[in-house]
Amino acid sequence: MMDGKVVVVTGAGGGIGRDIALAMAAEGAKVVVNDLGTSTTGEGASAGPAQQVVNEIQAAGGTAVANTESVAEAVAANRIIQCALDTYGRIDGVVNNAGILRDRIFHKMSDPEWDAVVKVHLYGSWYVSRAAANHFKEQGSGAFVHMTSTSGLIGNFGQANYSAAKLGLTAFSKSIALDMAKFNVRSNCIAPFAWSRMIGSIPTNTPEEQARVARMQQMTPAKIAPLAVYLLSDAAKEVNAQVFAVRNNEIFLMSQPRPIRSVHRGEGWTPQHIADHAMPALKGSFIAMDRSADVFGWDPI
Repeated sequence: MMDGKVVVVTGAGGGIGRDIALAMAAEGAKVVVNDLGTSTTGEGASAGPAQQVVNEIQAAGGTAVANTESVAEAVAANRIIQCALDTYGRIDGVVNNAGILRDRIFHKMSDPEWDAVVKVHLYGSWYVSRAAANHFKEQGSGAFVHMTSTSGLIGNFGQANYSAAKLGLTAFSKSIALDMAKFNVRSNCIAPFAWSRMIGSIPTNTPEEQARVARMQQMTPAKIAPLAVYLLSDAAKEVNAQVFAVRNNEIFLMSQPRPIRSVHRGEGWTPQHIADHAMPALKGSFIAMDRSADVFGWDPI
């Protein structure tokens, strides 16, 4: 499905990114395997993880090159895309997968913990996508896949930084889709359920958290890769501005915010009228304070 295409996969040195890179190459893509080689909190750096995945791809008969630039800096992100152009002469797809976690309960979260996570997930996706955008526009084709999360789409404890960045990514993806559809450029999101290094750092301090992690350990990163490959392929030319979730052998199309219910008062509203009329009328349709684990509470298939 990916013959002749050149794809950048960020954060591809392990976990979900690794399996996406392997699957892209198996379907014929030339892959730029980008990974800074840091820990799940963004510390340290090593060229080893990216090169190891390249070695795996080449051993299987595929084509790939390693790249160790950071997505969190604009100049470095431009070099990631330039690596594809210099090595293979074009760029056809981008998977924004690179990420870190610095979980902390909201009222204890520090500015550096907030900044680091938003910088990698949201700014990183902006920098890499923007670097590819003009090339996509000029050639009249291209596709983005951004990794979001149900922590942002639904909610989770201790992840204000991560949740904000991941929900921001869905709006970012929609804006790309709207702005670039006339150039035959598509942008979609995947919320992956998969056991990885990053998920492995989720706290397991309560029985509920332990049960959630145990469920996620059954879900391998390889289950995410087929949808990412499909979304970057020409077979998905009619699929744009959507948000999907993958959970083991399940694929979900996720909702996007739309009006649920309304109230009207011809003479306008006062605070007291809102208290007496509007809120009682709307309360039956309030969204519950769910976490991702509450909504996806059943064992994966």
